[in-house]
Amino acid sequence: MRVAILGCGYVGKAVAQLWSSQGIGVTATTTSPDRVDDLRKVAAAVQVVNGSDAGGIVALLQDQDTLLICVGAGRQANYEEVYLNTAKTVVKALEQAPSLRQIIFTSTYSVYGNYEGAWVREDDPAKPATDNGRTMAETEKMLLQAATPERSICIFRLGGIYGPGRELAKIYSRAAGQTRPGAGHEASNWVHLDDIVGAIAFAQTRSLSGLYNLVQDEIPTVRELIDRVCTANHLEPVQWDPSQPSARPYNVRVSNQKLKAAGYEFCHPCFEGI
Repeated sequence: MRVAILGCGYVGKAVAQLWSSQGIGVTATTTSPDRVDDLRKVAAAVQVVNGSDAGGIVALLQDQDTLLICVGAGRQANYEEVYLNTAKTVVKALEQAPSLRQIIFTSTYSVYGNYEGAWVREDDPAKPATDNGRTMAETEKMLLQAATPERSICIFRLGGIYGPGRELAKIYSRAAGQTRPGAGHEASNWVHLDDIVGAIAFAQTRSLSGLYNLVQDEIPTVRELIDRVCTANHLEPVQWDPSQPSARPYNVRVSNQKLKAAGYEFCHPCFEGI
């Protein structure tokens, strides 16, 4: 079994570590030559390649069974360049990658947009509320259209990511003692790194195809979660100003029932200790 991971940041590196420990031949990628030595610790091979590099992507996909697209974008990044152009490059390269049997892509639940706090499943329409959300929805569509009877496409819509190095206390520490706009009543969908890695590995072994929400069971409101984090970590409480419009463009409760019905069991269905 040979797999390629396009984008080896927080999630991709953790998946590479698991697959390598299972004896799977992993080719990791990075856009930064400075990260090559670090990635060699978790992958059999490392390539420096950009998602828009047609030749580099063709070379990456040679003799691979599975491709995990796990690229990430910072706050100031161009989503069209990072996500959509990468998907376009990959799809074009598929004609020259006859051995590839599966593509797994990590997307985001924000593509659902604003459902006023209602529950959504994978068959509910995406109504992205931001330009970045619309780009992600377009990226999903581009990849799903590349599915064939011989090649499955699996897309995970992730919640907010937390885990080692991304503890909730660290994420919300800047909010401590501050006043935030709105009342904090929006749903807060999260998923632990362990479950992202676990679900990706599950999808690979089961050849999952289609859309799957990847969020934990427990979905508190933003206010409830921040209050618990601040209390548990002795941080100053956050104040709310309902007279100001909320800064969150979406409010939705994401169901994970489809993934659980497929047989996946969450390691962290709820927050632990906060």
